[in-house]
Amino acid sequence: MTYRTGVLSSLHEAGADAWTALLARQAPGTDPNPFLSYAFLHALHESGSASAKTGWQPHYLALWDGDELAAAMPLYAKSHSYGEYVFDWAWADAYHRHGVEYYPKLLSAIPFTPVTGPRLLARDDAARAALVDALCTLQRASGLSSTHVLYPPQEQAAQLEAAGFMLRSNVQFHWLNQGYEDFDAFLATLEHKKRKNIRAERRKVLDAGVTLRRVPAVEATEADWRFFYRCYKNTYAEHHSSPYLNLDFFQRVGATMPQNILLVFAERAGRPIAASLLVHTADTLYGRYWGAIEHVPCLHFETAYYQPLEFCIERGIGTFEGGAQGEHKMARGFLPTRTWSAHWLAHPAFADAIERFLARESGGIEAYMDELNERNPFKT
Repeated sequence: MTYRTGVLSSLHEAGADAWTALLARQAPGTDPNPFLSYAFLHALHESGSASAKTGWQPHYLALWDGDELAAAMPLYAKSHSYGEYVFDWAWADAYHRHGVEYYPKLLSAIPFTPVTGPRLLARDDAARAALVDALCTLQRASGLSSTHVLYPPQEQAAQLEAAGFMLRSNVQFHWLNQGYEDFDAFLATLEHKKRKNIRAERRKVLDAGVTLRRVPAVEATEADWRFFYRCYKNTYAEHHSSPYLNLDFFQRVGATMPQNILLVFAERAGRPIAASLLVHTADTLYGRYWGAIEHVPCLHFETAYYQPLEFCIERGIGTFEGGAQGEHKMARGFLPTRTWSAHWLAHPAFADAIERFLARESGGIEAYMDELNERNPFKT
């Protein structure tokens, strides 16, 4: 099979219908990954949050069979390493110290979103293999320093490894719904100390006079979105940094994919003081953003973990992905899960050095996973 290959500077060139149809074929019978949806990616680009100006130049790789979009992958030419959550700053520094350019680089990822999902979108195995071949051809023809594929599922990581990429793994923390009848039924499965701590944290929020309100995006008002964004910005301000996403992005996804978004608001004395935003399908809930304009002890846990966990139990959602990092999630019933990335570097000496580094790092990740599993929060 011979495919026509193209590099797209905009999702417009693929078309919403073609992209949506291709995404739907990745996991038949389940909801498509919402972060790969045309609505989500288009909002990132059109809002200017992920654009050439912010260092995310769209460089989508696509294969057509006649008029049909047979395969594609989100791909960017990156001029920095912000917003990735798989850290290669030390690699870039080593290149710089030796007078070798590291940026721009090619990156396949969902901007600002450390969530596992397909990166090699294809209608069938043959088209996926052709997409990997096209990526290898592109990376060599581009003259860029490297190509990085972040958070692919393990089977796609293995396919990239077979094509010459080096694999890297890390750890996230995910909660699994065991068919709990209610939140108390979930708590009953935890060790006594963990159960007691969670109840104490929730009581502190109630005793502070805080009430919680869960708002599906289909019901969110303009005032809700503006207040959430105020909280989101405040989180970055407290860490002396600038937010990656703007209000326009959130308003766009609220309008175009409201069925996938849940907002949680905390209120005291009749006024909102904190908010979180989560993205979900029928199967998975993804923790994304949180912020507050007043400090209340344990309010973060209530808005970003306990309210979402109750939502999962009520809806029968099987998995809650808590986002990047955070061992503290284990005390709240989240378990360690491996994530993957794949890396190819053009410079032979640097590629060799990084391969040796990844081998050492992999051993450390294995030991870390063993340590975490020994600290399982559930009753033995």
